[in-house]
Amino acid sequence: MTKIQWYPGHMNKARNQLEDKMNLIDVVVEVLDARIPIASRNPMIAELVGDKPHLIVLNKADLADPVMTKLWQKALMGPKTSVMAMDGKHNTNMQALIHLIKRAGQDKVQKLQEKGAATPTIRIALVGVPNCGKSTIINRLVGHNVAITGDKPGVTKGQSWLKTQHGIQILDTPGILWPKFDDQAVGYKLAAFGAIKDTIFHADDVALFVIAQMRQYYPAYLAKFANTSKEALENISDTDLLLAMTQNNGMRDDYDRFANFMLLRLRKGKLGRITLDRPNHDN
Repeated sequence: MTKIQWYPGHMNKARNQLEDKMNLIDVVVEVLDARIPIASRNPMIAELVGDKPHLIVLNKADLADPVMTKLWQKALMGPKTSVMAMDGKHNTNMQALIHLIKRAGQDKVQKLQEKGAATPTIRIALVGVPNCGKSTIINRLVGHNVAITGDKPGVTKGQSWLKTQHGIQILDTPGILWPKFDDQAVGYKLAAFGAIKDTIFHADDVALFVIAQMRQYYPAYLAKFANTSKEALENISDTDLLLAMTQNNGMRDDYDRFANFMLLRLRKGKLGRITLDRPNHDN
């Protein structure tokens, strides 16, 4: 399998811009993909958060394994870190998100009120990797479409301040990846769920990675997608399974085409509610 590395110049610029504005931020809201909470967690964000109140949103929870999502909520909780799961696309738990933001910023609000501020504002930075659903959450918080959304990474290009009706001001930031994936599994997981542009990697390599992961964690889902039995999966290699599925779906030997089809189905939750990162396991 080929290595996946991607760190365009605009991401480095966005990281530096965010660092410059952190002194204005009261609460950091970090959006993760609930299907890959560790792989979608940018290690640079932890450096920027410092000791600020920190809220982790496990977004796209409707597409993730619900049992794993509950385990991750417990695993990621910390002294200054709250964790919640939500489905930003369908506007679930938005009031809970607003409540947690206000609770995290209550010390700032109290100080402003003591100084005579009638309508104190909590400033948050909404951060995360590309295509984790930040823009959709922003649109829900603001109440109308102010951020461009899309099913591909790199939609948000620059930073901007956005007002809401909830006493919250949002610093919208582009999705930021980090310079190097020390563990190539992280790169493959990000590619599988659309955080990296499809032109950066070979789709068949990522599809083979997904097949191996599903064979380990979700063999019933894999068998259903392959239109075979779990027992039959034990007697066929990942590569031969990919070739067989390609032919069975009428794509002859166009393995790259089928791999892209499979990844699209995965991202839309059509293969099942799948989580590839596991608490207390190697990720």
